[in-house]
Parts: sequence; structure tokens; C-alpha cells
Amino acid sequence: MAFVCTIPAVPTVQRDDDDVRITRWDFAPGAVTGWHTHGWPYFVVMLTDGVLRRHDGTAIGESVMKAGDCYDRPSGVQHDVMNGSEHPVAFVEIEIKRPGAIPFP
Repeated sequence: MAFVCTIPAVPTVQRDDDDVRITRWDFAPGAVTGWHTHGWPYFVVMLTDGVLRRHDGTAIGESVMKAGDCYDRPSGVQHDVMNGSEHPVAFVEIEIKRPGAIPFP
């Protein structure tokens, strides 16, 4: 069973170059990203507390997240993400296009 929702989450691309894509996602209650597959490994950092529901085509998982919590995923996983909270939530998604290209001190 897939998510049933007519409310799209709102992506705001903050950076997109040869090395990285950084996107802020804002979700109204019940909003979804829509089915998608990442071409690169990525990290998600929560900006708000909330419940995220993830559908992978077979199963729906749910995670209670706090502002500042993060997780990572490999590339190539098809999925949809829904705000399972009764309030708006937001996170920043950081896709690493060229691992090792971004210098760290």
C-alpha cells in the first residue's frame, strides 16, 4: 500500500554544483516527496521534531525524529517520504555527488 496524498512537499535547492546538492524540504502535515531515487549517497538533517514515514515499495516504516537528528542512505534506493506529524516538519538533504571532493579541515 502506497501513501495516499495530494499535498506535495516543497523542495528548495540551496546549492547544486559538481560536488554536492543541498535541498531543504518543507512538509505540511501529510505531505509527501513523491516517488524518487537518489543518484548519490545522501544525508538528512532534521530541522524540526516530527514523524517521518518512508515507503520503499514493499513496506512502510516510521521514525520519530528530533531537530538535529540525522540519518544517511546509499544511492539507488527508490522511496517516498511522508510527514506523519500533525504539524509542519522540515529537513535538509545533502547529496554527495563526488565523495572526497569537499575538503574538510
